[in-house]
Amino acid sequence: MTRIVLASGLSLSILLNYPRPYPDFPAINPVIRIMTRNTKQALVRIVSLSFLLVCTAVVVAEKPKKRSTQRVIAATKLFDGKSFAGWEGNMDWFRIEDKAVVAGSLEKKIPNNEFLCTKKTYADFELRLEAKLSSEGKNAGIQFRSKRIPNHHEVIGFQCDMGGTSDRLIWGALYDESRRRTFLAQGDQDKLAKVYKENDWNQIRIRAQGPRIQIWINGLQTVDYTEKEADIATSGVIALQIHSGAPAEASYRNIMLTEL
Repeated sequence: MTRIVLASGLSLSILLNYPRPYPDFPAINPVIRIMTRNTKQALVRIVSLSFLLVCTAVVVAEKPKKRSTQRVIAATKLFDGKSFAGWEGNMDWFRIEDKAVVAGSLEKKIPNNEFLCTKKTYADFELRLEAKLSSEGKNAGIQFRSKRIPNHHEVIGFQCDMGGTSDRLIWGALYDESRRRTFLAQGDQDKLAKVYKENDWNQIRIRAQGPRIQIWINGLQTVDYTEKEADIATSGVIALQIHSGAPAEASYRNIMLTEL
């Protein structure tokens, strides 16, 4: 638009100052001859200013583009790799090694289920971490939307299970700890066997939003469950478990949570 204004002003300036008659426009020749130089310059300015005002009005009339209102929420590191700040539990069964939480023991039996719990509660979130089981360990897990049972070592709530039974893997299964005491959903065994890494770190992703719960193990979705009971808690602590029984260790690291 600015180019049009400049071109229009330039064309008018040439027209008014051209020294010879205009054969194509005989009617304007007498007018141009009697105009003074100052009058011609003033006319050029008036015409150019008129075009500029028109251009400005067009620009102002344009609707501004809408900016995205979506809020980008950064993931929070729940475990700093060097302390238990923000966590609570029976520290006889939890320690830190190589920036990982290590639960249990390889030297003695574990008398009770033990849980290292966050002090803060969470409702809708996406949790990502890495976990592994060592030695004879066949059972551990990550609790969420859970709470401690008063004066007891147990917690109650959802659990992303880790481990296996005599006939199947339960990694990535959804278990209802100390409440309905049953598996609510499990992954496809054949697919799970292909992605699971025994005695090695496995990537776990848990997404809880409203009544819907989804779980992935090493990128494989094992659970897509929708809770139908209205009285089931939709918020609670995150907890890392080591199951009672034979000597075993469960390790957890790179624990990141994004609230939704």
